[in-house]
Amino acid sequence: MTIFKTFEYDCDFCVVGGGLAGTIAALSAARSGAKVVLIQDRPMLGGNSSSEIRMWVRGAKGAFNRETGILAEFEEENIYRNPNLAPTVWDSVLYGKIKENENITLILNASCMDAECEMGTINSITAWQLTTYTYQKIRAKIFADCSGDSILAPLTGAKHTVGREAKTKFNETIGPDIADRKTMGMSCLIQARETDHAVKFIPPTWANVYKTDEDFAINPSEAGSFADTRDHKIGTSGCNLWWMELGGDTENPIENTEETRDELLKVAFGIWDHIKNYGDHGCENWELEWVGFLPGKRESVRYIGDHVLTQNDIESAGHFDDVVAYGGWPMDDHNPKGIKGNSKKDASTTYYPAPSPYGIPYRCLYSVNIKNLFFAGRNISATHAAMSSTRVMATCSLLGQAMGTAAGICVREKILPRDINNGYIPYLQKKLMDDGVFLPYKLREISELTKSAKLNISDADREVLFNGIERPRTKAGENAISFDNGDELVFEFQEAKEIGTLRIQFDLDYGHKSVSPNKKMTWFAQKLHQGLDFEHVKVAQTIVKDFEVFADGKKIFETNNNYYSFVKIPINLKASEIRIKFNETHGAEKVNIFACDFI
Repeated sequence: MTIFKTFEYDCDFCVVGGGLAGTIAALSAARSGAKVVLIQDRPMLGGNSSSEIRMWVRGAKGAFNRETGILAEFEEENIYRNPNLAPTVWDSVLYGKIKENENITLILNASCMDAECEMGTINSITAWQLTTYTYQKIRAKIFADCSGDSILAPLTGAKHTVGREAKTKFNETIGPDIADRKTMGMSCLIQARETDHAVKFIPPTWANVYKTDEDFAINPSEAGSFADTRDHKIGTSGCNLWWMELGGDTENPIENTEETRDELLKVAFGIWDHIKNYGDHGCENWELEWVGFLPGKRESVRYIGDHVLTQNDIESAGHFDDVVAYGGWPMDDHNPKGIKGNSKKDASTTYYPAPSPYGIPYRCLYSVNIKNLFFAGRNISATHAAMSSTRVMATCSLLGQAMGTAAGICVREKILPRDINNGYIPYLQKKLMDDGVFLPYKLREISELTKSAKLNISDADREVLFNGIERPRTKAGENAISFDNGDELVFEFQEAKEIGTLRIQFDLDYGHKSVSPNKKMTWFAQKLHQGLDFEHVKVAQTIVKDFEVFADGKKIFETNNNYYSFVKIPINLKASEIRIKFNETHGAEKVNIFACDFI
């Protein structure tokens, strides 16, 4: 018996965890027609990227490997609406995208606490919503755990693992000789702002005291310059002090989160005290603007799926038949000791090279023993070594979109996650690519309708436009065709055809040099420390701002304020001619398009 109410929901797909992976999974499934409940234990979405943690979104290395799909949609919305890159406005971008979709029920401030299972199938989960003092019970056909900490693993009996495998288990070179429960740690970040006057800082009495660099950095006499790993140069494009890290050597990373947070706050305030009050760090005019009280986690519990991604899979570039996402961040193996490591053998992290991109298979995204359980994010089926690369948020976002798209197929076809392997992988891959996601080693198929049209461009340009590669691979401008502002692309059919959806991939400016002059902002439109040299971000000049679509001479679509690099426009009529007129970019002299076709 309880005096607290229980609210009940029935849906097709329930996503537990509203970080980038979970948010994108929910949205991709909802756009496929599934009824979705997204449940998040925080007051905002975004997880480690949210305003209460503020970790930078990072992904695949390489000039032309930027992640697209829904993540790019989020980023481009943020650039347009939030040129100052205020973290709380970023929260609102994610919140708005979820709330505007009628297929999604969003439940915030609710922690999953129970699950009902039968014969290896989850029937429902129950959460406690701390703002309303009510229970939230969700029944669904398919569930997904994007909580990072894999909360559904202990509640359902899903097979999982914690810590570092012995090198011999998967024939890896990264990791210890003997398996252990150690993980990469967590960090509480700080945010500083430069002013035009001197600012004094008085630390709390309980903060750690670091009088010299050697107090918190690798001893220069043993390992060379401390700045190699524990750089604390504050600036608009400076370090975000990621190395203020603890909790990896506790062997119970989840249970010890509160204790670790307390220690991290001592570290964070102590480091700022060091920067301001010990030595000359050039920060006399800088003030501490924000301190994170919720640690950003790198690693805790990982699920076991039909395939466990390994170091060897990554190093061989992941040529999987069921590739549905990609990574490209190095295997970035943080020392479990974190900031406590202070000897020649205790580098803050060790980078092991990874090809970029490398493929990640679908079989890493669902449980080996719970029939209707998906997962995406840092908790996918991977070894510790492989996860040290796949854990970064842009990669997690691609995993979320792949998993959410697969969930949509499961709902529509009335099948379970493993059943996708029985003939649905090509359709899943096609759907992802149709939605603007790049998949390595895969060419996107162009519809027969599109190929049947006569175009007003050269045969060489037609071949490029329909080559199935929708981004540069080796040099700028590759795989794109160009127009002048005001030019048109015309599709003519011998007879009227049923036209469904027009999709266009504009040039998103892969280097983002027209988005921001600040190096860190060209990776992803987020800031942390803000110097006087900070400049507002701008919509990429290469994106077409103003364009129109005509069907048999009649205007059926127009916009004079587009800021998305990838657009899908419902046509849904019969026509013998479709014309797209590109009137104006956001500043580029040429209109570059990588794709323009019908699906």
